[in-house]
Amino acid sequence: MVRGIAFIGGTGPEPEQCRALAREADILVAADSGLILAEQAGISPNWIVGDMDSLDDPVRLEAYPAERILRYPQDKDFTDTELALLLLWEKGCDETWLIGGGSGRMDHLFAIRSLFEREPRPQRWFTGAEAIYCLNAQEKLVLNLHPGGVLSIFPLGSGPWELRSQGLKWPLAGLPWDRGFFGLSNVFLEADASLWAEQGHFLVILPRL
Repeated sequence: MVRGIAFIGGTGPEPEQCRALAREADILVAADSGLILAEQAGISPNWIVGDMDSLDDPVRLEAYPAERILRYPQDKDFTDTELALLLLWEKGCDETWLIGGGSGRMDHLFAIRSLFEREPRPQRWFTGAEAIYCLNAQEKLVLNLHPGGVLSIFPLGSGPWELRSQGLKWPLAGLPWDRGFFGLSNVFLEADASLWAEQGHFLVILPRL
């Protein structure tokens, strides 16, 4: 499996956490001001993409080979985050993660969330406050959080949806998942909990501790 990570604009995990996540990737791409987040963690991405309209200082780009910088006009059909994901898929990544994207404008937040409705889609998204997972049909997700911790779940795509769980206060089997339905602030009864998607795709959100 080839894994790629896109650093994107907005708040992300602490530098040490960014470095730990980056060590699990084969290819690193920074989308515009995502370069700031990467460099704050001491990470030099393999590629930099975007229109660079939110990069604080263009001098940052001088440290990278020109052929590794893919600059786009501000008037374009794709967001910088989309361009980073497209590049990772073009480079052969079959698993993609996002780092950053927290806080900031609400429309940007909804735009990133919409990326998980598509095919292909990212598998994980790490902000400064959340760890977000995409759970696909016939996949199992094992999560670790202290007892009393919470997670929330949202259905993705067009359905149908069916989900089972173990180790949560409110079991998920048999719930009437549909568009507009969600499971908010379910509670871990034990350190490990698991989710199994019988049908459909789900977005699973946990607080970062």
